[in-house]
Amino acid sequence: MILPLHEALKARVRATLADRYGLGEDAALSIAIETPPNRTMGDLGTPVAFDLARRLRKAPRVIAQDLAEHIGTIPGVARLDAAPNGYLNVFLDRPTFLCTRLGLGGRLPVVPPPPGKTIVEHTAINPNKAAHIGHLRNAALGDTLVRVLRFRGQPVEVQNYIDDTGVQVADVVVGFQALEPRSLDDLVALADSTRFDFYCWDLYARVTEWYEQDKDRMKVRAEALHAIEHGTEPAASMAAFIAERIVRCHLKTMARLNIDYELLTWEGDILRLQFWARAFEVLKELKAVFLQTEGRLAGCWVMPIDEAPSAPGEAGEEDDPEQREKVIVRSNGTVTYVGKDMAYQFWKSGILGRDFQYRRFASRMDGGVLWATTSQAALAEATHPPFGHAAATYNVIDVRQAYLQKLLKQALIAVGHPAEAERLTHFSYEMVALSHPTARELGFAPPPDSEEAKKPFVEVSGRKGLGVKADDLIDRVIDKAVAEVERRQPELREAERRAIASDIGVAAVRYFLVKYSRTKVIAFDIDEALSFEGESGPYLQYAVVRANNIFQKLQERAGLSEADVLAALPATSAEALNGADGDHELWALVLECARLDDIVEQVIRSLEFAVLAKYGFGLAQMFNAFYHRAPILNEERPEVRRWRAAAVIYFRQQLTRVLDLMGIRVPPRM
Repeated sequence: MILPLHEALKARVRATLADRYGLGEDAALSIAIETPPNRTMGDLGTPVAFDLARRLRKAPRVIAQDLAEHIGTIPGVARLDAAPNGYLNVFLDRPTFLCTRLGLGGRLPVVPPPPGKTIVEHTAINPNKAAHIGHLRNAALGDTLVRVLRFRGQPVEVQNYIDDTGVQVADVVVGFQALEPRSLDDLVALADSTRFDFYCWDLYARVTEWYEQDKDRMKVRAEALHAIEHGTEPAASMAAFIAERIVRCHLKTMARLNIDYELLTWEGDILRLQFWARAFEVLKELKAVFLQTEGRLAGCWVMPIDEAPSAPGEAGEEDDPEQREKVIVRSNGTVTYVGKDMAYQFWKSGILGRDFQYRRFASRMDGGVLWATTSQAALAEATHPPFGHAAATYNVIDVRQAYLQKLLKQALIAVGHPAEAERLTHFSYEMVALSHPTARELGFAPPPDSEEAKKPFVEVSGRKGLGVKADDLIDRVIDKAVAEVERRQPELREAERRAIASDIGVAAVRYFLVKYSRTKVIAFDIDEALSFEGESGPYLQYAVVRANNIFQKLQERAGLSEADVLAALPATSAEALNGADGDHELWALVLECARLDDIVEQVIRSLEFAVLAKYGFGLAQMFNAFYHRAPILNEERPEVRRWRAAAVIYFRQQLTRVLDLMGIRVPPRM
């Protein structure tokens, strides 16, 4: 890791500036750490002398020379040189640098994370049907965010919001009452005998068509929604059963991609525990909402908004016709999902003054408890982890909800909590479509003469049933990976091939979903995602597997284990690592591997995981080039072989970490 060295260098520069020029701890003084274009100019550098030249009335070169002479010893730094142009170039102690990062020296200092707990809410699939490919992008981005925050030491609580009282669940209840009438017992039997989330996928599309045939049928939806919110039977029990069964299906789908949660927050509990009622009281007391008495919104409680939606449909299904007022409670007394989201956000930020009760819901992937909120005292556990009260929150929701997320910030400010609003981040992203070849492969290609066929990608719509279920996509990717593993490793047993293909398939899907900017609409392409040669998850996996193979062969041919290599390293001549022959490729690989913590910080600042994906791809490319130009197994000089092997150990460690940050495991073979 490189950031501890950055911080040590900055601290010494500041101390020297304070001693030499009396600048003191000048918070306005930015000390940038850069990487010179080639290793002959140093491993790190800073242009701080340029920034101070006018202020100190000295030439940058003079300031840089003064700093180089008086900074003194910095652990891990071999020397500092003042370049003729005024840069202060830093040359690292290469053997110490690598040995320390391989655990052969002292511990690296830890850069402290921001204080307090961070809540990341992601996935939040409506529990009315199977997950689709768009949900996978949300979950992959959210899970990667959790992993990078934890990598830097940040305590994170992972929540999945379950909208069990929304119109989507109400629509499925309508389907089971109006289109194919069933009792609750019938539903239980159906769920036990079918893939229930798939069944509801088709039923939901049929209900949508049923509404379109007669707009008066929307009254049936409104009645079902009102019954669910107010606990009227049998709709309330049917909705609760549908939601819980489908959430369990969603959890299985996400577990296939190594995605896990700590708390399921149920919207129904927000209503039953009077969270919304309390939030509503506060909003009314502070005049953040008011009762509209005229116009189309008469009888509704509305919030004046700071800005109208920037595009049609940005506010979601409940577009506000008045544009300057957002409906929080409808005239019939039902609360919109905006209102429920406000109550939930108040709780997450620790300002509501109330808490949920909690029940055990399922086992997590690591064997721990997946908790769920509850409003039933009989199900509540007396002892549970502390939830909520976040110092910062991230809501991972697609870009179409940007307007509503702004309303959450506005609500926090309106009730006197601007700091909490500032620490609320809407992690937005664009939609996922399919490439035309993938759509054809999945049996979802538009008619050749249609307008859809002329578009660069194939759009999907879960409401209309026009889409690809997440499990169907994952199954198809894994099946194709099985065929590739069979071709490459025909001697493996079927179970081994399947396990390896599963890891490859997960890598293909997850890497593809994060390698593009989150602001870009992506067209998922199975062949591109599964490529072993291009910018893909399997390509990165293969680089780590190749590194593992080196050490297996080193053990077989020379009887050398990794432990043997590391044990002899401190006493080994470091000419190869120091580039005595002018070749710095070995050191360049080590230095690039060490940049992972700096990359993670860039990712957190920008919330662009494409930076992480491209870093991993570049690292794998660098290793593959090194592998071909700098052999280890056939190297006759033991000291050169040892340092090359050590660099490969460090590369494998770092790229494995990169993959883990994206939720990707490394298979034993490929």
